[in-house]
Amino acid sequence: MLKGIHPAISPELLKVLAEMGHGDEIILADAHFPAHSFNDQVLRADGLKITTLLDAILPLFELDSYDAPLIMMQAVEGDLLDPTVESSYRTEIEKHVPDAPEVLRIGRFEFYDRAEKAAAVVMTGEIAKYGNIVLKKGVTPPA
Repeated sequence: MLKGIHPAISPELLKVLAEMGHGDEIILADAHFPAHSFNDQVLRADGLKITTLLDAILPLFELDSYDAPLIMMQAVEGDLLDPTVESSYRTEIEKHVPDAPEVLRIGRFEFYDRAEKAAAVVMTGEIAKYGNIVLKKGVTPPA
């Protein structure tokens, strides 16, 4: 165990976060996401909610300031989004990044394309429909 590292961050997740460069993306996926169909680097965080991981990751992770650093999936035609999902994510995000931009919503297949290119997909215990979120890493400012 390390001091200052949230206990929800596994050694594997910490390694991936440290190895990511500017513009790299990581997906925090809900329990229904077909991660293994899209990415070879799948990390398990079963039982954890995405809000917990956002709270754990964002103190360690600079969000990109050039492109949309927060991306979620649009609802498929005929489905409705539960606004409390994004709202709960925003609460955790704004705790660490008060001036974070709005979440960009993209289509399901565009989201899957991003999953193929992501540094990793973290499978969580999140059961909220459309609960997946992409975090795009930015440049860490000098100390």
